[in-house]
Amino acid sequence: MIERIVIVDQVDPQTFYGPNNSNMNLIRNLFPKLRVAARGNVIKAIGEESETSDFEEKIKTLEAYASKYNKLTEKAIIDIVRGTPPPKSDREGVILYSQSGRPISPRNANQAKMVESFRRNDLTFALGPAGTGKTYIAIALAVAALKNKECKRIILSRPAVEAGEKLGFLPGDMKDKIDPYLRPLYDALEDMLPQVKLREYMESDTIQIAPLAFMRGRTLNDAIIILDEAQNTTRHQMKMFLTRMGMNAKMIVTGDVTQIDLPRTVQSGLLQALRILKGVKGIGFIEYVKKDIVRHPLVQRIVDAYEHRENSESGEDEQSDELMDS
Repeated sequence: MIERIVIVDQVDPQTFYGPNNSNMNLIRNLFPKLRVAARGNVIKAIGEESETSDFEEKIKTLEAYASKYNKLTEKAIIDIVRGTPPPKSDREGVILYSQSGRPISPRNANQAKMVESFRRNDLTFALGPAGTGKTYIAIALAVAALKNKECKRIILSRPAVEAGEKLGFLPGDMKDKIDPYLRPLYDALEDMLPQVKLREYMESDTIQIAPLAFMRGRTLNDAIIILDEAQNTTRHQMKMFLTRMGMNAKMIVTGDVTQIDLPRTVQSGLLQALRILKGVKGIGFIEYVKKDIVRHPLVQRIVDAYEHRENSESGEDEQSDELMDS
């Protein structure tokens, strides 16, 4: 008799063990010759060499399945343990599976172009109105790359622009003041990774979320780096960010040039970068439009209404100028 220890560290133990340990109870029943105990992310099996070796192999296969699909079903357990490959859940174009097991894949042509640009280029600009999913797809691509060991870390950043509220008047320490700006990035990550795994990644700096100002002086190697809300960067901030790219790194820059919150006297670094970098080899540009909005259908109508109003106001201003000139 030997004791074999298997560490399950690629998936949330709650997902692996199942509700009320239902998955582990099933695994025990499928290995009746072994004494199996599970605690935390450690599984111990006591029995004959050949049995414990097979047990370890099957547990690792189950872990890989659960990590990929963010779920572990009774049928998958039975199929894998008995040596019958479970039916493939892959769908064409799936980037990865959400925490609920929902496939995350491009929902329109421009999202598909963004995925392709990420694979072909080291720097991708994704531009377009709110609700087109550009940030969500960017984070999904980064998480998939991390899971597939194509990078060692993910770095997510946003410029902390004061839009209506002053940082100094917000309650709490600096982290408390900045976190509201970064909340959309946390939301996307929580949808794609188990809480335990996300916390582990954050504590080990495998996933870093920080304001743009914290990027200065760094060289970012072996990483996927995402800059969100890039329209609110200054020219110097954008140049500083783009020159942080190190070896084996990829960058995605997302922004909406119609929602610039900078003072009127400050030029957007994103607008300048688009002019300067157009045509540079190794850089992809994706431009989303209103029809790409994938949020509630009302969002597109709201965008249309605001655009119509802005156009009307612009026309009224031109008429006023003409009357004054006359």
